[in-house]
Amino acid sequence: MNKTEYTEKFASHPRDVKGYDTVLLREEFLIESVFENDKVKLIYTGYDRFVAGGAVPKTEAIKLEPIEPMKAKYFCEHRELGIINIGGDARITIDGTSFTIGFKEALYVTRGSNDIILESIDEARPAMLYMNSAPAHKTFINKLIKQNDVNIIDLGTEKDSNKRRIRQFIVSATCETCQLQMGITELQPGSVWNTMPPHTHSRRMEVYFYTDVPEGQAVCHFMGKPEETRHIWMKNNQAVISPNWSIHSAAGTSNYSFIWGMAGENLNFGDLDLIKPSELK
Repeated sequence: MNKTEYTEKFASHPRDVKGYDTVLLREEFLIESVFENDKVKLIYTGYDRFVAGGAVPKTEAIKLEPIEPMKAKYFCEHRELGIINIGGDARITIDGTSFTIGFKEALYVTRGSNDIILESIDEARPAMLYMNSAPAHKTFINKLIKQNDVNIIDLGTEKDSNKRRIRQFIVSATCETCQLQMGITELQPGSVWNTMPPHTHSRRMEVYFYTDVPEGQAVCHFMGKPEETRHIWMKNNQAVISPNWSIHSAAGTSNYSFIWGMAGENLNFGDLDLIKPSELK
């Protein structure tokens, strides 16, 4: 039985996005369902050929298979992969070598990794494996990044309602990659704004995956050109695609966390073009 399900989302021109209504905006950019028990769910995008998705190997191990748009013999034949676990402990076996990944820990999987098996250590507490992948031109090493290995940046203030901690898991300071970067931003209690002031970076695209959103609360994600913004209301454990021409910011009805993943022309985390809040329309 095929355990993998995928959808393609194509690149959009900002001129066209100006005319999207709520339904079409959500259809093109929102990833509503990331996790399903005993399945791998993937979105293949036209933005830098970025793939985002999730897997919950609840009752049995699942092999990560390539999907048709990749035209590949195996998933990482031509690409690299980042995995962040937001569930119970996971065991990921790559070509016979096993890695145990705990809650909010990450694994970088290099190009050329053939046999990738995902499983939960305890069925009662299944792993929830959020995955990002991008094309790669070089082979590095598979690397487990634990909480103590991350690079931490504290930003924002309580006064501005944007006090947050950025945990950089897959960045140049922690492991070598071709273009993939991933991490977690955690907003502190009382803070609701992320990536504020906002920015763009035409050299890279991003996907934001919102998590730790309390029951009954929501996050309003802002996107679009700075002078022509749009918004998408999101629930817990949903993701949204951010094109390279778009801002990416949000405000929640409570504090929350999000996993960011990006790919593109460079690995400079600080390469961005800041937008003043007063410039937004």
